[in-house]
Amino acid sequence: MENFQPVSNIAPNTPINKIKFYGRMLLDLQILSIYRNLKKILPVFKGKVLDIGCGGSPYKHLLQADHTKYYGIDIAGASQFKYNNSEVTIFDGKKIPFEDNTFDAFLCTEVLEHCPDYRELISEMYRVSKKDATGIITVPWSARFHYIPYDYFRYTPSTLKDLFSSFSQVTITPRGTDITAISSKIIVLFYRNLFNQKNLIYILLSVIFSPVLVLVVLLGHLSLLLNIGSSDDPIGYTILVKK
Repeated sequence: MENFQPVSNIAPNTPINKIKFYGRMLLDLQILSIYRNLKKILPVFKGKVLDIGCGGSPYKHLLQADHTKYYGIDIAGASQFKYNNSEVTIFDGKKIPFEDNTFDAFLCTEVLEHCPDYRELISEMYRVSKKDATGIITVPWSARFHYIPYDYFRYTPSTLKDLFSSFSQVTITPRGTDITAISSKIIVLFYRNLFNQKNLIYILLSVIFSPVLVLVVLLGHLSLLLNIGSSDDPIGYTILVKK
């Protein structure tokens, strides 16, 4: 059993969910770094867009509804991680259930580390994409063992370049720096001790040192904004590809 499962990333489709979605990014530097990259790319997507391992479709709202048609796919077992999306097409995590050259663009966020057959899935991304299609993929680097036991890999830029070599263009960008990663770890430590511990001492210490948390959060945001620190040990990577 996982004692500290990640909070579900929900779509900002109601007033309450908007507060949860945008409020979360004050503390969740991983999600913030992903969102910062996606909001630059997704609004320019056009045509048929595939969201691979879409969960609750949290980034669908970044697409222009007038210029895109959204398709989300995920595995049948996503519900055990509190993802219940009625618009999802179920697939087996390997074979994408669409014809060759179907999509004008695709996204795949924080999914590959959960795929034992990641090479096959990447091959499928290529197959279902039209010529000149654009794809954006994100993977974690500094992240704890999560969705246990379905967390298998961390990928270096060298490996990512090889994995996506079938695409004509591949750009790999680190998300954040070592300072972002350290800040994220400290934030998670505070959160776990404050909300996931039955020991009163842990809770008390978290409250006492809460001013430190404020400084750490500020430092984490500054590291993302100003690119402070070393990009050799980031919080994750974003891969932009073109077929």
